[in-house]
Order: sequence, then C-alpha cells, then structure tokens
Amino acid sequence: MEFYSLKYKRVTCLFLLGLVTLNGFAQSETSKWKFQIGFGVNFPENTGFVNPYEPKPLNFPTINLGIQHLFTSELGAKLDFGYNRFSNADSTPEFKTNYTRLNVQFVYDATKSLNFLPPHTGVVGHIGPGLTFMKPLGNFTANKQTYVNLLAGFEFHYGITDTVSVFSDLSYIYGLGGNKTYDPVREGFGAFRGSLFTVSFGISVSLSGCQYCD
Repeated sequence: MEFYSLKYKRVTCLFLLGLVTLNGFAQSETSKWKFQIGFGVNFPENTGFVNPYEPKPLNFPTINLGIQHLFTSELGAKLDFGYNRFSNADSTPEFKTNYTRLNVQFVYDATKSLNFLPPHTGVVGHIGPGLTFMKPLGNFTANKQTYVNLLAGFEFHYGITDTVSVFSDLSYIYGLGGNKTYDPVREGFGAFRGSLFTVSFGISVSLSGCQYCD
C-alpha cells in the first residue's frame, strides 16, 4: 500500500508540475504575436507650418494599426501604420491635411521590471524610424511630401482576458524632413515639416497561443 501511495503522490506532483509549466508557456505564447488598433487625437507643432498657416491645437482623427512580435518576454518589434488629419485654426487661412506614416519600431515590455504595477496592467515602450506621407486636400494636392520620421512612445495596458487587453498610447513623431522654403507662400498650403504628438486608445488582441483560455 505504501508503494502505491508513493507512486500516486509522484504521479500527482508530475501532473501538477505539467499544468503549471503548460500554463506558463501558454501565457508567454499569447504575447508573441499581437494585432493592435487604436483611435485618438493629434496635436501638430506650430513650428512645422509655413506662415500664416496654423493648425488647430486638437485634431481628429488619429488611427493606428500594428502587428507586434516579441522575440523574448520583453524585447520585440512591430510594424505599424498611422493616419492623422489636421486642419486650420479659426484665425488662419483654411486648409486640411492628411498625415500618413509607416514605422518599424523596437518594443520593450517593461511590465516585469515595474513590479509595483497593479495586477493585469502593463507598460510597453516603443521607438523606431519610419516614413511620413503628407497630402494637403482641396486645391493644393500637388504640395504632397514624403520624409523620414522618428517615433517614440509608451503604451499602458489593462488585460481583460489572457488574449485581449485595452490600452492607451502616448506617442511623439519627430519629423526629420528639415525646413522647406515656399515661394510664393501659398505653395505652402497644408504643408507640414514639423512634429506630431498623438494620444490614442485601442485594443490589443493576441494572434498566438492560448486560443481557448478565455
């Protein structure tokens, strides 16, 4: 009887150990591939515009789409697309401009390092280069531009399930296009060579692992 009891205990321990291991593996697998979508607002810097054009301080919409892959539990990369629109302030000539970008970014999940965070919350930093595509609307669509940018930001996540989280994102997009002289000034309608600050809220969905753990 003692032999069978000891054998039973060993089997039970191995079974429990296997469950813990699989559970830990499944949770890490859910972070490998993620799809993200977010909506928000943008704040263009006044210094990026040709006088006398000035933007509204707060503009809508900002739309972000991205695919993220973690190589380790903390480090990864993502490819993301962003669309922003901004228009003129009330006291300046009328304009409306589409600001589109495509960025490749390094990702750092700082959640484990920040062990004081509440349960189900996380912080992710991201930074990387990209291309900005400017396209004024209306009668000045020929004033479109393409130039390099550098984007950096932070995401604050709250996990709803093992595979879904909601997040807020604060990002700063620095334009590396330099200054451009417009002659005459009207050729600068809707043009923008400056930087953009964005605030968005969205949802992140795991594309790998733990498909039935919700």
